[in-house]
Amino acid sequence: MKTISKNSINHLLIILSLLCIFSCKNKTPQVIPSGETEVIVPCSGTEYFSSGEIFRTNSIGESRDQVASKKKALSNARADLAAHVSTTVKAVTDNYLNSREFNNKEEVEERYESLNREVVNQEIRGSKVICEKQTRTAQGSFKSYIAIELDPKLILEAYNERLSSDERLKIDYDYEKFKKTFEEEMSRMAGG
Repeated sequence: MKTISKNSINHLLIILSLLCIFSCKNKTPQVIPSGETEVIVPCSGTEYFSSGEIFRTNSIGESRDQVASKKKALSNARADLAAHVSTTVKAVTDNYLNSREFNNKEEVEERYESLNREVVNQEIRGSKVICEKQTRTAQGSFKSYIAIELDPKLILEAYNERLSSDERLKIDYDYEKFKKTFEEEMSRMAGG
């Protein structure tokens, strides 16, 4: 009988949580309770959610300095995007590695994990701003609202480049299988 490690269970729980967050849609109209007012947040809403085709996130930054408010919002959005992409890529590599036979699986897993960090850190810098709004509060500070996106194809291409150039990993690396695993994870994220 195959035993399941704590890490595998934790990864599965993270993936299931993210899938629910990004794919569960409330079908009933929301009623605002009496005495409350709906707040409309710029650069947010369903058009700024990640899907099976794109990673997206948004954030808010506030500061007395206009540039600092934008930097905070962008930094927060990139950190959120990095976490989301890392979780997805980790799920892809776990699924891919579990489907492959490697001589020294522990070493291979460590090398993939190192590649995960490198690729995500490099590619997050390539994210693009898709919405940006700035406001000034009654207290005189600035608020920046930012939404960013990242094409998952960039992640897949960067991964392929890194894996293909790693002498130890490229022996057992199958791009088409890795790509298929990646696409399956993206479609699960979309709820499809």
